[in-house]
Amino acid sequence: MLSTWSFPTKIVFGASSSEPLAEVAKSLSMERPLVVTDPGIVMCGLLDGVTASLARAKIPWQLFDRVEANPTEASVFPGVSAFSQANCDGVIAVGGGSALDAAKAIRLKTTHPLPLEEYDDLRGGAEKISSNLPPMIAIATTSGTGSEVGRSAVIALKATGRKTVIFSPYLIPSVALADPSLTLRLPPHLTAATGMDAMTHNLEAYLAAGIHPMCDAIGLKGVEICRRYLPRAVSNGGDLEARSQMMVAAIMGGVAFQKGLGTVHSLAHPLSTVAGMHHGLTNAILLPHVMRFNLPAVPERFPDLALALGIIAPGHSCEELALRAISAIEQLNHEIGIPPRLRDAGVREEMIPVMVPLAMQDGCRLLNPRPTSAEEMEMLYRAAF
Repeated sequence: MLSTWSFPTKIVFGASSSEPLAEVAKSLSMERPLVVTDPGIVMCGLLDGVTASLARAKIPWQLFDRVEANPTEASVFPGVSAFSQANCDGVIAVGGGSALDAAKAIRLKTTHPLPLEEYDDLRGGAEKISSNLPPMIAIATTSGTGSEVGRSAVIALKATGRKTVIFSPYLIPSVALADPSLTLRLPPHLTAATGMDAMTHNLEAYLAAGIHPMCDAIGLKGVEICRRYLPRAVSNGGDLEARSQMMVAAIMGGVAFQKGLGTVHSLAHPLSTVAGMHHGLTNAILLPHVMRFNLPAVPERFPDLALALGIIAPGHSCEELALRAISAIEQLNHEIGIPPRLRDAGVREEMIPVMVPLAMQDGCRLLNPRPTSAEEMEMLYRAAF
């Protein structure tokens, strides 16, 4: 069996790593970048600190700050117009996963004329994406998606009626400036939700079908880091060590899930489009239920996972260790304030029949270690409801 293994882009990591932004932009021959972000980043003043470097270097830049929490075409096409009208030659994305994903889609559409749905990974869209893309710098302000090193953009498209994954190695940002000091002001509930997004990426990638031992090792270490440092980051947002470690874990998750994800993500994506839920929050609530569902398919994977979650129990069976690992995720959710049920986050029962076909159309489930039918998707939604 042949497998293809590849790893992502240049990462400049550390507190204040975003300060030499102008030098990095110049190294990529950016003379007039488009800065892509969301209104919240502008309102809280984070953008001013990031773009100060551009101002000092007298690099003119155009702002596009209309990215939505769950980006749609409205977060993309006006940005493409802004890029064109200002004669931009590069993209700088500042924000969480939504801003970074929208920036990737904007970057794509500046040189690729097909409708966005034509680049849907489920339709073989990756083959239509070339290297003809402007350079991009990614600056994450949350520690969750790992989109700063990822090769996909997730956009909710009208044509598909679902969150659509646009995937290509060419979409990986040219440089990621990973500055954990930018996450110090993130409130506890968002720290918890984004942190569990990182946890889910690492854990689900480890359990995913396929052979990728490097991603497996990274995923396990990412799980360990989240388990150790996420409670600290939630309880004390100013803990720079915890913030730094969670940014490491998010990047590791972004690398690990090139192996694949699974049913957690296929269930989670409709919860964003139908119920408007935060993606990391949906992952956190769904994760233990899907782990329990997957146990019969990959029991041998759970002992190492349990160890990464801090469970040391020599002589216990795979099933016993697995149940303790699932319990550890549930306890972590409780510790950091994640609500236990979907209904606690505003999901209504009548949404479930609407979401099941959307979950079945989502490609992430194809690499779940246990195949998932529509009936089982509904069962998992109801178990978490």
